[in-house]
Amino acid sequence: MALLRSLRTQRTTYLINSRTSVSVSSSSSVAAAAKRHSLHTTAALEANVQASSQSPSQEQHVQAAGILRRRQQHHQLLSRLIYSAGAAGVGGSRQHTRYVHSGQNGRHQLAQSSDVEGEAFREKRQLGKSASPKPSGTPQRDPLDVGFNDPVAAFKSKTTWELVRAYMVYMICSSEKLVEHNMTLMKWSKQILGQRLFTVLMKATFYGHFVAGEDQIKIIPTLERLRSFGVKPILDYSVEEDISQEEAEKREVESSVSSAGDNKEEGTMPQYHVDKSFADRRYKVSSARTYFYLNEATCERNMETFIKCLEAVSGATFGTGITAIKLTALGRPQLLLQLSEVIMRTRKYMEDMVGGQGNVLTHHKTIKDLEKYYATLGDNKNVQDFLKNVTSDKEGILHLFPWSGIVDEDSQLSDTFRVPDPQTGQMRRLISQIPPKEEEMFRNMIRRLNTIVKTAAELDVRIMIDAEQTYFQPAISRITLEMMRKYNKDKAIVFNTYQCYLRETFREVGTDLEQAKRQNFYFGAKLVRGAYMEQERARAQALGYPDPVNPTYEATTDMYHKTLSECLRRIKLMKDCGDDARKIGIMVASHNEDTVRFAIEQMNQIGISPEDKVICFGQLLGMCDYITFPLGQAGYSAYKYIPYGPVEEVLPYLSRRAQENKGVLKKIKKEKRLLLTEISRRLVRGQLFYKPKGNYVPI
Repeated sequence: MALLRSLRTQRTTYLINSRTSVSVSSSSSVAAAAKRHSLHTTAALEANVQASSQSPSQEQHVQAAGILRRRQQHHQLLSRLIYSAGAAGVGGSRQHTRYVHSGQNGRHQLAQSSDVEGEAFREKRQLGKSASPKPSGTPQRDPLDVGFNDPVAAFKSKTTWELVRAYMVYMICSSEKLVEHNMTLMKWSKQILGQRLFTVLMKATFYGHFVAGEDQIKIIPTLERLRSFGVKPILDYSVEEDISQEEAEKREVESSVSSAGDNKEEGTMPQYHVDKSFADRRYKVSSARTYFYLNEATCERNMETFIKCLEAVSGATFGTGITAIKLTALGRPQLLLQLSEVIMRTRKYMEDMVGGQGNVLTHHKTIKDLEKYYATLGDNKNVQDFLKNVTSDKEGILHLFPWSGIVDEDSQLSDTFRVPDPQTGQMRRLISQIPPKEEEMFRNMIRRLNTIVKTAAELDVRIMIDAEQTYFQPAISRITLEMMRKYNKDKAIVFNTYQCYLRETFREVGTDLEQAKRQNFYFGAKLVRGAYMEQERARAQALGYPDPVNPTYEATTDMYHKTLSECLRRIKLMKDCGDDARKIGIMVASHNEDTVRFAIEQMNQIGISPEDKVICFGQLLGMCDYITFPLGQAGYSAYKYIPYGPVEEVLPYLSRRAQENKGVLKKIKKEKRLLLTEISRRLVRGQLFYKPKGNYVPI
């Protein structure tokens, strides 16, 4: 603990020498990140020390030294990013700014070299919020081939070697035997070649194609090149644990059951309780990353990693970047299971009482309507207290429980989720009793998420909260909507993810759009087909609950298009009424060119232009370049999902990418054809040493 106190009380002065011009907003955002970083690293260390039952040991001293070393490396990165942002401007002035970490109160203060300089800095910072760096000359815009058959537009951002490497990688992905045993082959290669040669081999093949780099500094050239060709990043630190199935099952079972036991009372729903047969959540999942809970200290480190992603994307993208996060990385899965069950039992309670189906707000009932249902109970104090906490507006009830208090305050879950029995008036729990330690764990999870989203808002970076399995998703969506209500007041910072292979997606999106309208916040959604279909089907059949998945691939496509059309319809209504159409922001995250084409056609039909900045498109790095780059170069808002991390630690991610590509052979066939066409064209024209240079500005 003495070590912790020394960390807290040290006074460290950082001198950052930045050139400010039109990119002042970026440098000020990164500077803000520097102020927070010391607090986050110290908090992570404290969590590690407190998580151990032993007294401070040599291991903790090593941890402290590692954190200090990372802090120094990170500030070198920040200095470089700020210098780079400043250098992007033209004719900018030089300014000296220093950040002082005060040991007395743990707060950071910004010191300017003079009052005049300080005033100028603040003025530039305000002006810089609406400014963005631009390449010299007029930004380029190309016509879009909606057939996505133009190899020049698809690959003008690539060197010829990168095209050859991509073709080679796709050839390997076309071999089922190689893909099936890819993880084993990579491990054997590492043992035979040794770490150094193995790293060279991976960078020349799979790693070089699918991963941007090893750390925040080494990914900068990739981000800058993407930007120069009209494409923006969604950043993800893709280090994954390579643990055995036995270890995964052990962790999941232990972290999904309360210390008070798995009490399956009357009315409980089996899908919201852990089953050992499906405890390894990686089962039949190739396109999504999985976190397994270990302890609270690990969750703190995950939070710190997400914040580093925010800082990296902010420094390199000037406020247009996105970071993706998963809620299962930030807390104990048991809490998400219990909250999800509460939400679904609440819906069942409402349906039994008033009829109909769906979310509570879809019934359009008022407090007076509820009073009528409880009329036979007389002047019951329990009922009166319950009604006081119901969330409603002039159009009716939004929620039966005060979710804003649950997310913002220290409400106790066990005491909150209770409803009156319509027959007896007695309060009955919709959630089993949660021990105080687990209540604290929930508060920690919400604190971590609040810290991440608040940081994103300060850095002007968007947060996309990934969808997960259906037994977690009701809680994830509910918490995400509350984060939207809290942080999406002026623009969409927080985005929820909706999986269109689920039967209820259209209804869920409609309900959430309605809540956003009634509570007056900006709604952000990422639409995906989904990652857990086979697992969900198998689990539903095994545990005996209705299959949540659409029956066919075509039904999923129809669900995607129907949901997207509804979002576009509402955007058009807002635009026609003179309202801010940007109150709804949608990402079409799809590798299906028919879906991308459908979105573009719908935009044209209803008069939504790329400049409206309400629709964007997203694909993975190394996949479907023939879709992403032509979109970005034509002026559409286009994103690449950018993984990064050390070679040996992203092997599970690379394995999943190989598996995913094996499943989309039709797309690989087209991409291989376009690659071969462009390589041949460069050979014929003597452009083998072509150097990509873009003059595009992302919208």
